Amino acid sequence: MTRAAVFLDRDGTLIDELGYLARPEGVRLFPGAATAVRALNEADLAVVVVTNQSGIARGLFGEPELAAVHARLREELARQGARLDGILHCPHHPDFGAPCACRKPAPGLLLEAARRLGLALGASWLVGDGKRDLEAGWQAELAGTVLVRTGKGAQALAELTPEERARTLVAADLAEAARLVLARQGR
Repeated sequence: MTRAAVFLDRDGTLIDELGYLARPEGVRLFPGAATAVRALNEADLAVVVVTNQSGIARGLFGEPELAAVHARLREELARQGARLDGILHCPHHPDFGAPCACRKPAPGLLLEAARRLGLALGASWLVGDGKRDLEAGWQAELAGTVLVRTGKGAQALAELTPEERARTLVAADLAEAARLVLARQGR
């Protein structure tokens, strides 16, 4: 059986944008983020973080440091009754190694999450603060995309073409994005 999902970008959408986050103590959820994730959980939507982490390719941190950051993220969410069904990351960067199919704007992380978790992409949504997030959702043929104005979202919104803007919902933050998705899902 397949489930619908909400794919979340990490930095600038779920947590503060701090550059190359390599230390667990740097994890700071945006206000209302845990409540939003919990609402999506309660609606039986899978919640999956999909994040580009080129700091690995750049040699700024390794997989163990990233795993510690993600463990802290899960702890912070769990403290407020929220959970993630998965966290997938791209460790690549085209300037620091070979090109890949997983770095957003490519849809590879979404496709892999769908395969691993049995997700229905055509019924799923993506929430992010950048155009590359939206492009990944469009390429994966998701039901919809939401651009949040947190992180780099205000700048990304200004850069969207009229056609891209027409196919994207806009929210102040993750809490509002979750409400929009739930309303569109009839939940």
